[in-house]
Amino acid sequence: MKMKKVSSMLLVAAMALSLTACGGSGGGSTDEANATGEASNEAASSDGAVNLTIWSPTDKEAVEAWWTEKLAQWNKEHPEIQVSREAIDRSDSYAYENKITTAVTSNDLPDIFYVDGPTVSYYAANNIIVPISDYFSEEDLSDFVDSTVAQCTYNGELYAISSTESSVALYYNKNYLTDCGVDVADIDSRTIDNPLTWSELAEIAQKCTTDSYVGTHIIMDHGEGLSYALEPMFISNGKDFISDDGAVAEGYINSKESVETAEYLANMIANGYANIDPIQDEFLNGACATMLGGSWDVSILEGSAEFDWGVTYYPVSDTTKKAVSPCGDWSAAVSKDCQNVDAAGEFLKWLTNTENTATYAAAIAKPATRNSSYQEEAMAEYQAGPRAMFVEQLQNTAVPRPRTPSYSVFSTKYAEAMTNIFSEAASSHSVDTAYIQSEFDGVVAAFQEDYDMYYAN
Repeated sequence: MKMKKVSSMLLVAAMALSLTACGGSGGGSTDEANATGEASNEAASSDGAVNLTIWSPTDKEAVEAWWTEKLAQWNKEHPEIQVSREAIDRSDSYAYENKITTAVTSNDLPDIFYVDGPTVSYYAANNIIVPISDYFSEEDLSDFVDSTVAQCTYNGELYAISSTESSVALYYNKNYLTDCGVDVADIDSRTIDNPLTWSELAEIAQKCTTDSYVGTHIIMDHGEGLSYALEPMFISNGKDFISDDGAVAEGYINSKESVETAEYLANMIANGYANIDPIQDEFLNGACATMLGGSWDVSILEGSAEFDWGVTYYPVSDTTKKAVSPCGDWSAAVSKDCQNVDAAGEFLKWLTNTENTATYAAAIAKPATRNSSYQEEAMAEYQAGPRAMFVEQLQNTAVPRPRTPSYSVFSTKYAEAMTNIFSEAASSHSVDTAYIQSEFDGVVAAFQEDYDMYYAN
């Protein structure tokens, strides 16, 4: 493998990915969490304890409080391994990614740092993170949803581990659908084995496009959200973005099946059933009747929606009826600069145990990665209702984004291509198959150039 110019490419990789795809991360005060960790760290140094440092993005107050409590607990129970955390504010553009980039080039990474799921392969291929397979037995990993283990694995080795997941499904405004003559009871009754098909979704979108609102919302953003939320449609129609080994895009993203998938999506835009611009809170504000939305939207709608709403399983291709759903979230990895990998591995195993996974997932309001965590009181809300549906998807139909070190290049070019395809459809009110093919051929060329230059054997 030819090593990349890591300092520049790492930032490109990070900038290509968006927190939107995993539900976002809010800012919050980190002084208390940092003070607790740092005080324990300094006190233990003179006693010969191993000192570990974690970097992760800041989050909402409940999550920061969780970190404070858990680090205090660990440090009290493990005087031989003291852990501190630096919470880095991501509201300042790419401050977190910039800090990692600088640390990579200066060989000054923390012992543990958090990475977004699709970037695990990049960090692993460039030897920025190290394998942690030795610290998680087969029995341990069997308790995690398959998609989490797959996303965190590269070349047969586990390189990261996560406590939380995310997913996407179809939300629907029951009031609007009823007004437009859609059988809401039928949608309510759908199961994971009988989800809505693309043609059924298109029919609903057509019926529910009025002078006051559009029929659906399919664009989260014009960045990583396009790959994250829409990849399952491509897989359901018979072709993933990239080959299973992460090395080939030719015949995948530019295949006949992929072009057909893009045609279907572009027709939603061309026919005016969906807006090309990713309007914030479009569904919440009553500007669309249905929405491909994230698992994180449940709590938002529960707290703010002034209409009757429901959520059902991710739609499937009429051709294959194969159920596929999005997934992925931030994961903890051990850096190349860690001086005591055994201590870091021991800490991560504790950090992601059943109880800690449950309480962290509850604090951040995301599905847990461990199946056993749903038996904990903290995850009681996930036993029924919309949250349970997302868990069912994660346990049965979730497929991680492509595991390839060239993912950021692919994702960036794919987002550009889809944006161009949607823009052309919006302006011409038609779908040009040859144009889609040309755009996807360009994605293949960009991906293959990067992969062949830096990672091909």
